[in-house]
Amino acid sequence: MHGADPRLVLGLHRSRHNRDILTAALDLGVTALDTATPYLNFRSHTVLAETAADLLPKFTLSTKVGFFPGTGSAEHSLDPGRLRLAVEKAARELGREPDTVLLHNPERSLAGLSPGDGHALLGSACTALADAARDGLCRAWGVASWDTRSLGMVQVDDLPSPDVLMVRAGFLVGIDLLDATTVVRTAWQAGETWGMSPFGGGKGKVWEDFDPRPFLRPPHDGLSRVQAAFRTAFHLPSAAVVAVGTDHPGHLAQLVQSLGAEVDTPAVDQYLRALHVHRQS
Repeated sequence: MHGADPRLVLGLHRSRHNRDILTAALDLGVTALDTATPYLNFRSHTVLAETAADLLPKFTLSTKVGFFPGTGSAEHSLDPGRLRLAVEKAARELGREPDTVLLHNPERSLAGLSPGDGHALLGSACTALADAARDGLCRAWGVASWDTRSLGMVQVDDLPSPDVLMVRAGFLVGIDLLDATTVVRTAWQAGETWGMSPFGGGKGKVWEDFDPRPFLRPPHDGLSRVQAAFRTAFHLPSAAVVAVGTDHPGHLAQLVQSLGAEVDTPAVDQYLRALHVHRQS
């Protein structure tokens, strides 16, 4: 049994929610789960409670609200009343209060709004989640954003500061998005930064063409390109934890193993400078 490492969160996006991956995660010391209301066709919370009710107390659990079942497809809303009800429903479905509730891709509802209207809408949504945390419906609240560039167009420095800002991480994130994340989390004075989607949604062929192992300090004998990509994702951008999804215990074990490697931060800094130069050329 490995010691618990809070840096790796098992994400359930695209997961089949099988019990064996949850037990494997615990055996590997991975004690954090991340899900969302719309995962598994809006059944993630219920299925977790049905198949792993005895395991859930052993995990810290984060979920996301903001998407709702609609006619033909999911709809997005930042209405504070709907968000409050969604947080309450998540706790009922899970059989426990989630540790962290994240506002799910708020940029979906901010698109096309003026900065002033976006500021007001985002502010009311953040206040709803901050109130939910204050009222004991979760321990902490935050924002999960797939594209922080949209958030950068809204003044956030006078809005409630999230405990967590969850953003895309890794080598497949462009420099514009990395810079936008830095601007937003600094202005917002966000607490922890969490990374997500370090492999860009399963684009495995990338690592056949690109070797990220030079971004690790030696010795890193035996680590694969995928392991190196995952470990370096904690610095693109700087993140306390990274959520990664898998249904394969062997893959999860490899990612846990990579956490022992040390990232060559000067090499990462040089890489970022090169991206800035390339953008300007």
